Amino acid sequence: MQTLKPGIVYFLLVFGTGFVLGTFRELLVVPYVGHRAAELLEMPLMLLATVLAARWITRRFPEPHHNAARLAIGGIALGLMLAGELAVGIGLRDLTAADIMLNRDPVSGTAYYLSLILFAAMPWLVSRR
Repeated sequence: MQTLKPGIVYFLLVFGTGFVLGTFRELLVVPYVGHRAAELLEMPLMLLATVLAARWITRRFPEPHHNAARLAIGGIALGLMLAGELAVGIGLRDLTAADIMLNRDPVSGTAYYLSLILFAAMPWLVSRR
């Protein structure tokens, strides 16, 4: 239970940032550079948001501080992130679950999946010294 609240807050911080950046990406960047380039341009900003959110979470919620708890925080946030991605894709973009998770650009999709792994691991990665 000590990992649930930090996991939810971590998810909300990164998902909220991604929602705002994704809106700007779709409305302002995609028309000029296309979907692949726009998604790849957004990745460093999302990575920065992920690192900053994970650092804040590990400082704001110092207990529990062991590795398994930090990984659990990331796992909880990852589950919520996937549910959030599905909710936005189905509810706002009228996509199917397969479109959201499986029918991605080979290049930016691979970067997206790698970013999800980093997102899940980041609370643990930033707390290591």
